[in-house]
Amino acid sequence: MIEKIKAIPLFSQLPLHVVEEQISGNQLYLKNYAKGATVYNQKDSCKTLDIVLSGSLAAYSLLENGSAMTMFEFPKGQMLGANLLFGDTHAYPFTIYCMSDAQILHVTKQAVSIFLHDYHFTMQFIKMLSHNSHKLNRKITMTTQNTLRENLLEYLKQQAILQQSNRIRLPINKKQLADYLGVQRPSLFRELKKLKDEGIIEIANRIIRLNDVQEFG
Repeated sequence: MIEKIKAIPLFSQLPLHVVEEQISGNQLYLKNYAKGATVYNQKDSCKTLDIVLSGSLAAYSLLENGSAMTMFEFPKGQMLGANLLFGDTHAYPFTIYCMSDAQILHVTKQAVSIFLHDYHFTMQFIKMLSHNSHKLNRKITMTTQNTLRENLLEYLKQQAILQQSNRIRLPINKKQLADYLGVQRPSLFRELKKLKDEGIIEIANRIIRLNDVQEFG
């Protein structure tokens, strides 16, 4: 367990005895979740800082029409709960579930408070908070300003950067992608067909090639 924790950039520079002390006091613990399992329900109280060690999670919100909109994805290495753990509001605003089998490191508020005395941990913590804030701002823009085409192309380009290729494999199925974009599946399929007909993309099941992407990073 200690090897897994020390391999995480957030914890890599912490003194070994400090980490081991928190593990022995059950202030850090690993938990395995099956695909489809709910990690937190909406309005659950946030009591730990969580790091995804394997698998991926998603946060979704139910819309007034009864459909689910995927708000965020949390792949391996992502942190969640940091903005709630020390905030005035501790309740999760979304339901968080596992998109695949996952292993999560849970870190109690007590342990985080101790680790924040370490400069490297604090700087990494702030960096990850900033990253999550950027994701939130981008999601707000998606849902309030951009068209479906703009949001879809932005998502595909981000995947191209992550996968370092203009030939990408969708990490989620098309229903999940429609939920993430906040649209119904027929709307997504129509837009994909338009992009294909215009020669902007090529599609083969979950493999999509972006014909206009030149650079990655």
